[in-house]
Amino acid sequence: MKHLTPKEAHDFIHQNTDAVFVDVRSEIEFFYVGHPVGAEHIAWQEPPDWDVQPEFASHVKALVAGVKTRPVVLICRSGKRSIDAGQVLEKAGFSDVYNVLHGFEGDLDENFHRGRKNGWRFDGLPWAQM
Repeated sequence: MKHLTPKEAHDFIHQNTDAVFVDVRSEIEFFYVGHPVGAEHIAWQEPPDWDVQPEFASHVKALVAGVKTRPVVLICRSGKRSIDAGQVLEKAGFSDVYNVLHGFEGDLDENFHRGRKNGWRFDGLPWAQM
């Protein structure tokens, strides 16, 4: 798995039109916190139990139309869940997986707030909220 900063990921997705951008956060996070413009939503975990979704890799496989060599760029809140999701994809045979460092909301600051140090939104990259 390769790692990209949010700005690098944004550029990569626009330069590689066959890349698939997947937001692995929960549905609540995706819709209510916001999400990167153009990202597909496939949850890695969902409340209330936060168990890993066993069909995650098969949903991504369907998204890439079965072509496991297509680049898959993963983003989560802070860049941690997307690493776990990426490792599962690699074990499932995906060969070109990328993790977005710092994720959508970024790392916690000294006051335990997100979005003030780094991340997709912090970098001013396009995002939407539903």
